[in-house]
Amino acid sequence: MYKTKAEKISRVIANYFEGIYKGDLEQLRQSFHSQAYLYGDIKGAEYLKSLDDYLDGVAKRKSPAELEEENRMQILSLEILGDVALAKLHVPIFGFNYYDYVSFAVVDGDWKIVNKVFTHVE
Repeated sequence: MYKTKAEKISRVIANYFEGIYKGDLEQLRQSFHSQAYLYGDIKGAEYLKSLDDYLDGVAKRKSPAELEEENRMQILSLEILGDVALAKLHVPIFGFNYYDYVSFAVVDGDWKIVNKVFTHVE
């Protein structure tokens, strides 16, 4: 299976990307720590949501897959120190050019997203 920390974290990121793309709430819930917060800047508007609020929004919208968008999400960088990590991700969806900074930690033996900070860049 996945042996290195980088492989394990990359698998969580792949699950996160697929959850976003398909609008799969369970995949997204599995990727995040239950108490994670998401903070961002969307065209100058502040965005702060709990994981549950974020998932509620995902449930109420059409997914990129349903809209037949090409899946172009990718990992730009990954830094790992001990049992914490930080990934920079490119997430172009819904006509936005998002960049995510996603923090990870080992929680109950599994890598989880514990925080997400993101912005939209023109």
